[in-house]
Amino acid sequence: MTAPTTDIDVLHYSAFTTHPDGGNPAGVVLDAAALADDDAAMTAVAARVGYSETAFITERDEAARRYRLRYFSPLAEVAFCGHATIATAVALADRDGPGELIFDTASGEIRVETTADGDGPSRATLTSVPTRSRPADPGAEVEPTLAALRWSADDLDPALPPHVAFAGNDHLVLAAATRERLADLDYDYEALEAVMRRRGWTTVHLVWREAGGGSADEVTNGFVFHARDPFPVGGVVEDPATGAAAAAFGGYLRALGLVDGPTRVRIRQGEDMGRPSDLLLDVTPDEPRARVSGQAVRIPRSG
Repeated sequence: MTAPTTDIDVLHYSAFTTHPDGGNPAGVVLDAAALADDDAAMTAVAARVGYSETAFITERDEAARRYRLRYFSPLAEVAFCGHATIATAVALADRDGPGELIFDTASGEIRVETTADGDGPSRATLTSVPTRSRPADPGAEVEPTLAALRWSADDLDPALPPHVAFAGNDHLVLAAATRERLADLDYDYEALEAVMRRRGWTTVHLVWREAGGGSADEVTNGFVFHARDPFPVGGVVEDPATGAAAAAFGGYLRALGLVDGPTRVRIRQGEDMGRPSDLLLDVTPDEPRARVSGQAVRIPRSG
């Protein structure tokens, strides 16, 4: 029997932004102990909230700043969610002050450092589980995905081959040859959902590499990418900021040999759906874990 959920206090935060109208919104339940054994209730809360994910703290050790964290889309539990992790960390920092947090997730231990960012919203930096990346199978994985996206092989950047990358869950990485191809996203929702469920992917991480990069104080080695993440398996057409995919992308860059020293990558996401988001990805060649940083801001309650 599903527990009543109408009295559950859900905070609303938007991650990877300094403004409530940008970034990726997430629900945050700081005290979900009463729902710890009720997946149906947490799914119902996530469906009512309506965001791509809602995060639930189901166990806590306040003295150690250690928390059991679970994530639910409107349809099902997700093993790991980056933007909801950032949102939850900032919510805890807003309540308890900045510092290090430890989240025990279905994917493993995630450490997050929160800091005050001057007069702006707090910043959180998560360290992922070890990443990995492998070439995608052309016939079983790439071809049906391109068909569902209504893309052709000519739409891909040959310098950045398709991979399946992991940082807690799997993401197919496809690099568009042009910014125009990335901007024109009109995919077959049911077909892409079917491919993703068959392969166990959380999102398809579509990227385009910006030539020239950014200024030296923004990005190491001039790495700037624009990204879009279809998320039909979560009941959402598109994610405006995807921290888990960004961490997995760090593993992808390492696998391709594009990281030859400490590298900071700026990822711009959500631009084409009116929710601009900024994610900072830090990768080093000898460390399989990736670090993903961003700010988060509370979304005021309406009514």
